Amino acid sequence: MSGKIEPRTLKGFRDTMPALAAARNRMFRTLEGVFESFGYGPIDTPALEYAEILRGKGGDESDKQMFEFEDQGGRRVALRFDLTVPLARFVAEHQSELAFPFRRYHIGPVWRGERPQKGRFREFTQCDADLIGAVGPAADAEIVSMFARAYAALGVEGVVVRLNDRRVLNGLLEIAGIPDKAVKVLRAIDKWDKVGPEGVRQELSAADVEGEAAGRVLAFPACAGATNEATLDAFERLVGGNPRGREGVDALRAVLRLVAAAGVPEAAVRVDPTIARGLDYYTGIVFEAALTSMPEMGSVGAGGRYDDLAGLYTNTRLPGVGFTVGLSRLLEALEEQGRLAGATLDRGVIVTHPEAGDPAGAFALAAAVRAAGFPVETFPEPRKHATQMKFADKKGLRFALTLDPNGTVHGKDLRRGESFDAPTAEAAAAQLRTRV
Repeated sequence: MSGKIEPRTLKGFRDTMPALAAARNRMFRTLEGVFESFGYGPIDTPALEYAEILRGKGGDESDKQMFEFEDQGGRRVALRFDLTVPLARFVAEHQSELAFPFRRYHIGPVWRGERPQKGRFREFTQCDADLIGAVGPAADAEIVSMFARAYAALGVEGVVVRLNDRRVLNGLLEIAGIPDKAVKVLRAIDKWDKVGPEGVRQELSAADVEGEAAGRVLAFPACAGATNEATLDAFERLVGGNPRGREGVDALRAVLRLVAAAGVPEAAVRVDPTIARGLDYYTGIVFEAALTSMPEMGSVGAGGRYDDLAGLYTNTRLPGVGFTVGLSRLLEALEEQGRLAGATLDRGVIVTHPEAGDPAGAFALAAAVRAAGFPVETFPEPRKHATQMKFADKKGLRFALTLDPNGTVHGKDLRRGESFDAPTAEAAAAQLRTRV
């Protein structure tokens, strides 16, 4: 080759540095614990599917953003744009092997060719949990409760779950005489936070929804009240006696009652008429999670009910409800808040390599401290002690241990600048335990 290849990443993709990757993996383990405490088990599906499996399931926008191509065998294939559509295919294909209601979680990367911007990438990790084969408020409330519990377990502050029900809006569209405009109206309302009332009005006009019909639609986001009950009362007045709309309102009331019984704080769940969710497959309750401290970050998780999606692959009716935690965006938010710095290395220990002599003693010391529950690394070469300490500082490790030739362990708390001695490896580990 005539020259070096410039190392660079594709637009919308990014590398993950060790500290951030460690924080992400810790979040995975926390979320897995929450899911499994509700009786959910893990599955996995391929990143690549036949294009026909994915195409048309999330709407025109999802199709435009899908990474689709022809493979070496001449087949049209595509990278999954979410984890829900592959789940529907999975359940339809393996339904005879599964026990219903089927509870699953799945953590994995997805790809969307959208315009990269703050908190939005073309490759990102989704973390989904879904309940398949059950309908009604109890199933919806279980998912919403687990969704709220997931953020609490992650230690994320100021998260509010904003929920709505597609049936309320669909009932309103029936009253307005425009049920055939549901998809375009839903997408317009879903942009309320970004473009405001006038922007939504323009979107409606572009969809040929004007006059009284547009007024009815614009009245829906204005239903937001000071309390959930006030908002639901406004919904009732708006849908009147429409059966579909009343069904949605009653379902929201039932979900809120059950979520409260599950111990979710009232302030953590709000009924919000601007939540519509852009994906076409939602049929009932829909919800999003937002950080009140960083509204510019947008949604850090979302979900809803999709009763008809699996019907595209099987004649068996397999209704579902689920959610995804937006880990990539959530990690970026926590990183900006400075809440990830050093967290992964708060207990990290380096055992130095002797500048001369046999490193076996250092290996034995590391093993003993590791057995006491600390993450320990040994420096792999006989470098100067100052060089090894510089490495520990750059990496952000908490403690340094050096074994003296006479068997004494010299320790240092690198955060506090405090030194200590211990006669044995076990005594050194006991000293570390008192400092964390």
